[in-house]
Amino acid sequence: MSLSKTILMTGCSSGIGYSTAIALKKRGHHVIATARKIDDVHRLTQEGFTSLQLDLADSASIQNAVNQAIELTGGKIDALFNNGAFGQPGAVEDLSRDVLRLQFETNLFGTHELTNLIIPLMRKQGHGRIIYNSSILGLVAMRYRGAYNASKFALEGLADTLRLELYGANIHISLIEPGPILSDFRKNSHVLYQKNIDPTHSSHKAAYDAMEARLQKEGAAAPFTLPAQAVVEKVIHALEAKRPKLRYYVTFPTYLFGFLKRILPMSWLDALLRKV
Repeated sequence: MSLSKTILMTGCSSGIGYSTAIALKKRGHHVIATARKIDDVHRLTQEGFTSLQLDLADSASIQNAVNQAIELTGGKIDALFNNGAFGQPGAVEDLSRDVLRLQFETNLFGTHELTNLIIPLMRKQGHGRIIYNSSILGLVAMRYRGAYNASKFALEGLADTLRLELYGANIHISLIEPGPILSDFRKNSHVLYQKNIDPTHSSHKAAYDAMEARLQKEGAAAPFTLPAQAVVEKVIHALEAKRPKLRYYVTFPTYLFGFLKRILPMSWLDALLRKV
């Protein structure tokens, strides 16, 4: 295993972020685990993590967390894992401007702001790893996930551009693209659906009924669902490998649709995606 590194992580309250934080801590890395809710910060602290509050939708929170992280580490942060995100369900035509903006505030704008605050530290120390947790939905679009699709497509565009611009700076950029993973993602998405989408007069009401049943289903709701550990293994490689990969596919659907996107006419791919 490589030497101990200091890694700042977002979205550590549960799921992929929490599992990754535990695994990296066990491997001897100094994990600065952040979470949006103060109760989760206290819980992570009680579990032995260095934990900070960080709300990606709040610039002041981001700046405050970075300042605290700099104070804790003397400005040495070897890696950033941009994991924090959520999914707003709903048909594109049912998404208000404000709801779409909220999706981007966390999944894109906050992640972008945090990354830009960390890059100067990495430039100064002469090295760094920036790992983005994207999604299969950053590769292909699926129905009723338009807000999330758009945020992940945009995230991948920023990450790919950043990689080109940081060439020669010894700062490596990696994108992780999971398909279905066991987590609280669906449960949290259902709350947002109920809050922000009115199905009553929507042209998509019948589809929403089926979607609600899927969002409320316990356990795996899609074939080939894997535990969060499948993502953890990719993060470890991106953090520790001498030559980290630019992209890490996780789960069979990501490999499948990544391949099909390269070989199929768009109309054929659309026909498959409509069946998912």
